[in-house]
Amino acid sequence: MADNDWKTRLGMVYSTDPDFKYETERQADRPTLPPAQQELRVWLDRKQRGGKIVTLVRGFVGSDADLEELARMLKTRCGVGGAAKAGEIIIQGDHRDRVVELLTRGGYRCKKAGN
Repeated sequence: MADNDWKTRLGMVYSTDPDFKYETERQADRPTLPPAQQELRVWLDRKQRGGKIVTLVRGFVGSDADLEELARMLKTRCGVGGAAKAGEIIIQGDHRDRVVELLTRGGYRCKKAGN
């Protein structure tokens, strides 16, 4: 079913070749860098969130599963909700100092960014 997903073929032009098989590009997971080689930036953001502040962690290089695991650890330690999507971690609320402390203790190289 996933191979015949019409959304992945939106740019496809009709082919008259009876042997033509459309192949979608598969995104391979990038190997996850060790924590000491990660360059993470921790931001505060409130754009398009109804004025509510969130803490963003950007710059993670690795697989989606490892990003989800790091997000789960940060959300648990901060005691709040959030998500991991589009290569960034979203933590609800202003927890920038706590997130930087947790990441530094975990061996990651991180900096506060933004205002």
